[in-house]
Amino acid sequence: MSLLPDTVRHVDTLVAEAQSAGRTPSLVIGVVRDGALAHLATAGEHPRPDGDLQYRVGSISKTMTATLVMQERDAGRLALDDPLEKHLPGTAVGTLTLRQLLGHASGLQREPEGPWWERAEGVDLETLVAGVTAEKIAYPAHRSYHYSNLAYGLLGGVLERITGTPWAELLRQRVLAPLGMRRTTYAATEPFARGYVVHPWHDTLREEPRTDTGAMAPAGQLWSTAEDLARWAAFLADPAPEVLAAETLTEMCAPVVISDLDSWTGGHGLGLELYREGERVYVGHGGSMPGYVAALTVHRPSRTAVIGFANSYGFRTGGIGGLAQRILTAVLDAEPALPRPWRPGAAAPPAGTVELAGRWWWMGVPLDLTWDAATGGLTAHVRGERMSCFAPEGPDRWRGRSGPENGEILSVLRDEAGRAVALDIATFVFTRTPDQEP
Repeated sequence: MSLLPDTVRHVDTLVAEAQSAGRTPSLVIGVVRDGALAHLATAGEHPRPDGDLQYRVGSISKTMTATLVMQERDAGRLALDDPLEKHLPGTAVGTLTLRQLLGHASGLQREPEGPWWERAEGVDLETLVAGVTAEKIAYPAHRSYHYSNLAYGLLGGVLERITGTPWAELLRQRVLAPLGMRRTTYAATEPFARGYVVHPWHDTLREEPRTDTGAMAPAGQLWSTAEDLARWAAFLADPAPEVLAAETLTEMCAPVVISDLDSWTGGHGLGLELYREGERVYVGHGGSMPGYVAALTVHRPSRTAVIGFANSYGFRTGGIGGLAQRILTAVLDAEPALPRPWRPGAAAPPAGTVELAGRWWWMGVPLDLTWDAATGGLTAHVRGERMSCFAPEGPDRWRGRSGPENGEILSVLRDEAGRAVALDIATFVFTRTPDQEP
């Protein structure tokens, strides 16, 4: 789905202004809609960017590490509330849970021992684990949000111990290959943009080293392209079930901790950052490594996203993440997603379901039930608004699968003649007329 010419012009202008004012050698921003890269805006010529040029993604790597952890959870090989010690013994912080580590709610300090891991050659897993002492806990777990790169190094170790497969190979097998992300790699693969620090006083460039971060790789090692990162953004908007179940990805987008307690504009789920822009909530992650910054911002309801890279450490105009969010908001404001078209049902509802459709009442409040041929379930509407969906679970028994009644039971109550006369939804009894006693 391409963008309108006015929207393209606006996005291109924002990117050109950001590259010029931000003093970055090259900048690329992609807009993703309905699973495809709808527009690619580029600026700068050092090098001239395109969709197949690699940059370093930094901490966007964490979103893929978290996906691997959730795959293992769905397969029954771990639980999110398992203590770290169960799967990665030998640290002095083994009581911290995997959920806390995923959501940056463990109280674990940000960095591992030793020189700055992003700019130094990495250590092996055993050395990383040995350096995790009790002093690495900054404050009690779940006291508040505290971002931790170290947490994701440890989560990578958990994955390696459970599966017996190195993190990079596991990621290739389980995520990159199935999604066709052939240009997302552990090490830089030509063509790639060299990364720089821009001198603040005379705008010269200092090229940064391209390190192998070893056991800390799950926190920020990867390289990718605009085309590949667009595929990852599309997955976060609408996941491929062979990689991760849709309900699991939705779970990852629920807040574990709010990072901004004053205005609730930010938080963290299970490996995903959460951002509130007005009435919209975006999910994604930022990324930085020496010489590079990256952005990934997704609006799941509209299946729209913005991704981006720049090859300089730092961004003088406020950060590439803020730019991506502004562009995403501009696109959504200019071109709101169209609703999915209505299609007539191909078959009649099954016997016993027809009589449940229609209007029911509770305490003067109307509830309308409709049958959804696509899912074989019932959808409840209250005052015209879609509220909850129910799936059949047995004779006269339905379970909520979304909305306020998610997980709750709808039971059909019948009279002596076998007619459906009331619905019991989590003890709230709905009848056919507003003046009937529940």
